[in-house]
Amino acid sequence: MPIYEYQCTDCGDDFERFLRSMFSQEKITCPTCGSEQVKKAFSLFGATSSSSGSVSSAAACGPVG
Repeated sequence: MPIYEYQCTDCGDDFERFLRSMFSQEKITCPTCGSEQVKKAFSLFGATSSSSGSVSSAAACGPVG
């Protein structure tokens, strides 16, 4: 299941939610204040390098190609 990141526009809380698909019709509510005024946040995923075993951000890897 994919993990989506959200931000509440009422209280500013950042949170994650597991959804069965990106087309899910599930209502997303803020776990802090209960508001339905949430938006998807920009998400960077981590990747583990097999040579060093360290975790790095996808944005730090630079352009591909």
